[in-house]
Amino acid sequence: MPDRRQDLLGRLADLSEEAVQRLSDAPGADRVVQAVKGLGDRVDELQRRTKGFEELERRLAKLEKRVDSLTKPARGAASRARARTPKAGSTAKKA
Repeated sequence: MPDRRQDLLGRLADLSEEAVQRLSDAPGADRVVQAVKGLGDRVDELQRRTKGFEELERRLAKLEKRVDSLTKPARGAASRARARTPKAGSTAKKA
C-alpha cells in the first residue's frame, strides 16, 4: 500500500511540474507572473497602510468617551439647577 501511495504522489508531482512548464511556455505567461508579483507587492503595501487603523480606532474611542464625559452635566449641579427654577403651577397670583 505505501508503494502505491508514493507512486500516486510521484505521478501527481510529475504532472504538476509539467503543467507549470507548459504554463511558463505559454504566450503571455510572463505578464501573468509579473501581475502576480505586483499583486503581492500591492497587498504588502495595503497591509502596511492599514496597520495603523487599529491604533487610530483606540484613540478615537478614548476621545469619544472623553467628549461624552465633558458634555454630560454633573449630577450635583443638575439637581441644584432644578431646585432653583420655579415650577409653572407654583407661581399663582394671590387675590
